[in-house]
Amino acid sequence: MTEYRFCPRCAKPLTERTDPEHEGGRVRQSCPDAGCGYVHWNNPLPVVAAIVEYEGKILLARNAAWAEGMFALITGFLENGETPEQGIAREVLEETSLHAESVELIGVYEFIRKNELIIAYHVKAHGAIALSPELLEYRLVEPAKLRPWRAGTGQALGEWMRRRGLPFEFVERPGQ
Repeated sequence: MTEYRFCPRCAKPLTERTDPEHEGGRVRQSCPDAGCGYVHWNNPLPVVAAIVEYEGKILLARNAAWAEGMFALITGFLENGETPEQGIAREVLEETSLHAESVELIGVYEFIRKNELIIAYHVKAHGAIALSPELLEYRLVEPAKLRPWRAGTGQALGEWMRRRGLPFEFVERPGQ
């Protein structure tokens, strides 16, 4: 659970509470001031992810904060007022300069370690690749040579490969 020390509404120190009748016994951080009523629900964040198909290959990118050799799908957070389809098309454009031709839902996957809910898409894209500053490099990989990892976006990639009849084995972490 994300730990906050103070109420974002009234700045009083937060306390932990458990309400088995209404909240299933989960421990929640809440404001002790009954007039404020703030509760930190710590709900998962929706994240969009794209298996970007470009000229018959899949584009994987390396984030500037990641170790050398670690590549993954294009991902990002939804912004206020956009659908997941609009969000992933925007993320692909912002991060790679590619334009989405088609956006097809693969599925929705939990990523409990990061408290995220991943909405994954297959995005066919066109244009000239130009990476945003948050990405250092990219690879174009033949679909049959992809190696999905066991969590998060790897589950989506494995499902996408399965639907296409491509054999695959999960690896322990992305980039392996």
